[in-house]
Amino acid sequence: MDQEYERRLLRQINHQNLPTEARLSKCGSATCSPVSIRSGDRFIPTRAGSNWSINFHYANENCRSPNQTHKVKDATSDSSKDAVAYAALLRNELLGAGIESVPDTHTDDRRPSVRSQDSHSLFRYAVHTKRVPFDSDNEVSPYSLSPLSNKSHKLLRSPRKPPRKISKIPFKVLDAPELQDDFYLNLVDWSAGNLLSVGLGACVYLWSACTSQVTRLCDLSVDGDSVTSVCWNERGSLVAVGTHKGYVQIWDAAGGRKLTSLEGHSARVGALAWNGEQLSSGSRDRVILQRDVRTSPSAERRLQGHRQEVCGLKWSPDHQHLASGGNDNKLLVWNSSSLLPVQQYSDHLAAVKAIAWSPHQHGLLASGGGTADRCLRFWNTLTGQALQSTDTGSQVCNLAWSKHANELVSTHGYSQNQVLVWKYPSLTQVAKLTGHSYRVLYLAVSPDGEAIVTGAGDETLRFWNVFSKTRCTKESKSVLNLFTRIR
Repeated sequence: MDQEYERRLLRQINHQNLPTEARLSKCGSATCSPVSIRSGDRFIPTRAGSNWSINFHYANENCRSPNQTHKVKDATSDSSKDAVAYAALLRNELLGAGIESVPDTHTDDRRPSVRSQDSHSLFRYAVHTKRVPFDSDNEVSPYSLSPLSNKSHKLLRSPRKPPRKISKIPFKVLDAPELQDDFYLNLVDWSAGNLLSVGLGACVYLWSACTSQVTRLCDLSVDGDSVTSVCWNERGSLVAVGTHKGYVQIWDAAGGRKLTSLEGHSARVGALAWNGEQLSSGSRDRVILQRDVRTSPSAERRLQGHRQEVCGLKWSPDHQHLASGGNDNKLLVWNSSSLLPVQQYSDHLAAVKAIAWSPHQHGLLASGGGTADRCLRFWNTLTGQALQSTDTGSQVCNLAWSKHANELVSTHGYSQNQVLVWKYPSLTQVAKLTGHSYRVLYLAVSPDGEAIVTGAGDETLRFWNVFSKTRCTKESKSVLNLFTRIR
């Protein structure tokens, strides 16, 4: 071995064996070459800044891929409820969360609450000097061989809420010949008096849920016209009929006679909405006319804000604001006095026909976009802010809120042709109903808020028990006997 190399090697070994202070003092000179400083192999982790409760809860959520995150899950499955119970049990045993009942998967906040007094170090030891007297109802027996804590035993004994069952098949399917396959029309409506009105070609038919009697209200073929929209007033005594030539006819359902025919539109009237004694109509001529049926036709308000056909109109439950959707991808909100929209939303990428005001939260508005958009969007019209949205995967044709629960139903066209029930605000999917072979373009809710009727271009009407918990025998006997054939 070269002597010079041997001396350098020995000098380096001696330098590494020196104490740290001596090495630092010797390396203070400029002639000292840099040498890597070795440290011990013992690692002591610090857990002071760790939030074990949060990390444990989000462990499974963070492992999901972005595609899985956007997929809507069926929260009614037994496996998902078992997973929630198992997660709560682990939180009790590992984190001392103190959860005594299984959280409901349909609640808005699905995270179990954690006791504030247990938010200390994960690993701790405590000596209980005071013994709690045994209670057979609340405490675990001291002679029990179970390794679970008292809270976990309460969790396992907690009553499980029975899963909600929504029938995936309609309880009635009816033929509706000449029901048009047109996205911009509104041809089905259900009145407060339990009368269903359907526009078929040039005629409007009424069906009574009390007597199962079908009557033809009007026939526009004598005038060379056809029906493009129908809408009942709030009391269910009058039905407005929009026509292809731009007329709006008011009919008395009980007497079967036409009260008046309103002019003013230069193209078909595809959207109608009542507000007390006032009637709003939207047309392909891009104009919304608001008229009082008790006064002369000259007393009207012209609302001009859309650049293409108006295909959706809905008044808010407090009768103060009108929401309108158009083929220009715009959602506008008007008040009862202004001639200009007070709010304008432009987030949709396709026509906005599906519009629904929430009956549970003041100022909450839901809307759905067409084929190029496919999104459900929610708006706070009190502040003008967008709340949240979800991609449904198919064209949104109609929306309707439940009267009894914070849920809504949506009907879809290209390409799924399905009916979806959503829980709000979690936007979890409660049910998926299929059966129509064409776009589900029409939707109406029964006056009791339990059943819905859907219509499609396959010329069928399907009735579903969506929002009801159980279907009573009386309702099943009084279902429709409409038109020609029952399946």
